[in-house]
Amino acid sequence: MNVQQAKAAEPVADDGLVLARRRRNRIRYEATQFAVIAAAIALLVLFAFAVKEGLARHGIKFSFSFLWDAAGFDISEGKIFAFDGSFWPSFTDFTSDRVVAQAFVAGIFNTIKVAVLAIVLSTVLGTLLGVGRLSTNWVVRTLSFWCVEFVRNTPLLIQLVFWYFAVVLHFPPIATAAKFYGIVISQQGLYFPAPVWLGGNGPVAIALAMAFCAALLGLVFTKQKMARWICAGAVLALPAIMLASGIVELDFPVASKFRASGGTSMSPEMAALLLAIVFNSASYIAEIVRGSIDALPKGQWEAAASMGLSRRDTVNDIILPQVFRVVLPSFGNQYISLTKNTALGIAIGYPELFNIYGTIANQTGHSLEGIIIVMISYLILSWAISAAVGWADRRMTNRGAMR
Repeated sequence: MNVQQAKAAEPVADDGLVLARRRRNRIRYEATQFAVIAAAIALLVLFAFAVKEGLARHGIKFSFSFLWDAAGFDISEGKIFAFDGSFWPSFTDFTSDRVVAQAFVAGIFNTIKVAVLAIVLSTVLGTLLGVGRLSTNWVVRTLSFWCVEFVRNTPLLIQLVFWYFAVVLHFPPIATAAKFYGIVISQQGLYFPAPVWLGGNGPVAIALAMAFCAALLGLVFTKQKMARWICAGAVLALPAIMLASGIVELDFPVASKFRASGGTSMSPEMAALLLAIVFNSASYIAEIVRGSIDALPKGQWEAAASMGLSRRDTVNDIILPQVFRVVLPSFGNQYISLTKNTALGIAIGYPELFNIYGTIANQTGHSLEGIIIVMISYLILSWAISAAVGWADRRMTNRGAMR
């Protein structure tokens, strides 16, 4: 081999050594990760056996078989899925003859119901407050500032008690309930108009319902702008068509002397919990939005003004699209915290997951098993929120948003 051939062979040998070193490092890294996971699982198993033996010494049986026993107690509100001998599950109220597992399902349903509504409402209100903090109007800016500061600097539990005892329970009685565009507001709760399906199993009705669901999914998942506009138009038009054709009808609540009937209702406890969480979370979201707007280059405001855009158009078309791209991870953290804060509903008797766990633990004595179910439930809900926020972040990135 001459000198030129030897020099040509040297990089090949060096590349082989680099690849071998990388392979060894990769194997070492994966082995370390596997060892850590195995050690964590082993510790959990040992801890579980130790707890089980400790309970056994005190005559306490650690088992999840109680989940299939009859609950023996009622829940003021809460929906469950029940088959009741039919192939399709029915969405029905929880009753005392249901099993304990279904009581947990009712609690999870109530928790999710409050969390979803609070996420939507607090995002809207927090964004408005965050933009209001930077308004050129002195009154709007000052009011937004004091609203945020007052709510952020008082405990959520105190706010919850205030909304329940000082606001919701002081609504007018049902006989003199306030009525506002079909909404009935009283001490017994809030009543809203609700859609009622009257189309039966007709092919036209089913086709319109499926078209509405497809348009709604297309609006969420479609990336093409024209397709999104078409889906948005279908989402608005199809309900109007179903209302006009009598396939769907709005059931308005009617208040009598002692109670209200029709529509859908929200209990006073849920209303107070929702108000407290929405205003509390909105104050933190407002600061996230305000900080993100302040972090944007001031030249964007000046460039928009030089193009003749009003401040409102600048905020809607230039500032907020960039802000939402930046604040999504922070919003995700706030949504997870919001969901866990629903456990404070136990203070006013709202039957969310943690409140129902307390009732089950008192009835069955299986407090450890119940708290494990509660912790896993909150963990799954947090993972679901994190996954949804991550999906939204990737979607915005794939649509060409700059990081």
